[in-house]
Amino acid sequence: MNNPLVPTSTIAASRTHSVVGGEHDCETIITLFNQVFLKSYRTRLMGGGDEPEYIPSPDYNGEHKIIFTHDYFASALHEIAHWCIAGEQRRQLPDYGYWYAPDGRTDNEQQQFEAVEAKPQAIEWLFSRACGSRFRLSADNLTGEVIVSDSFKQKVLSEVKIICTGQNTRAITFAKVLAVHYHRSVPLSSLDFSLSDLL
Repeated sequence: MNNPLVPTSTIAASRTHSVVGGEHDCETIITLFNQVFLKSYRTRLMGGGDEPEYIPSPDYNGEHKIIFTHDYFASALHEIAHWCIAGEQRRQLPDYGYWYAPDGRTDNEQQQFEAVEAKPQAIEWLFSRACGSRFRLSADNLTGEVIVSDSFKQKVLSEVKIICTGQNTRAITFAKVLAVHYHRSVPLSSLDFSLSDLL
């Protein structure tokens, strides 16, 4: 049965923190990601999409593509986070094999969304800390009818603490690359994250 929540959809489109030519420039993220992962994973990060999307290569020698929304810095970090979670089989499927339930979800669908989104938002939070950009937790409420629940905040906090133990090699690798580039310490202690940061 398909999961009703695609990791690469309007959540990133709602993240409109866009910086071009400044400290947090999407071109920098593209360059860093491609330097680290293009050769080893045949995966290229690209901006400019109307919607975020993951497109696997149709053949073994081609490149997979992670496309983030327009020139939104947070969208780039969020889509990289989803890629960091996807296993080998998921990375062979368009949008990692997920589909998406849009705004207007039932309470049950929103709970499913939170269960799926806790881990990628935790990784995005780690990346944001590593490069000194602002992180905003999202309930994917483009209509403004859904607020970020306390339980979702707690799930994301729990996930980031697990990630800090080294559970996700690609996420930790990219966080370290970001920290070096932006001259920051690597935020790999659970003490670097707290619920108060998610208000």
